[in-house]
Amino acid sequence: MPHIVVEYSSGGHGRFDIAELMQALHAAAAATDVMKASDIKIRAVSYDDYLVAGVRDGFCHVSVYMLEGRSDRQKQIVSEGLRAILCETLPQTKSLSVDIRDMDSLAYKKRLNPN
Repeated sequence: MPHIVVEYSSGGHGRFDIAELMQALHAAAAATDVMKASDIKIRAVSYDDYLVAGVRDGFCHVSVYMLEGRSDRQKQIVSEGLRAILCETLPQTKSLSVDIRDMDSLAYKKRLNPN
């Protein structure tokens, strides 16, 4: 169920492969034992128009959406693990950030196709 959304600038990183970053984030998130690998969904959005502190510098921001109920410590473990991957993968990028969001279990609805 956890959703990981990667938002990143189209420039300012040096060379990197978004598919490799997504795989590394998936592995790091699963390694925290806060979520199961088979439940993690990751998507990425690139931005051509962006500013970081008023300047066209590179950024990568990761939002993690999980159903409520995780402890503050669990959220911290996920956040720090994903940030470490960002720092390792994107050492030239000006701004790297991770945010953990609780999803309301009453409001979140999904349908899985049984086929």
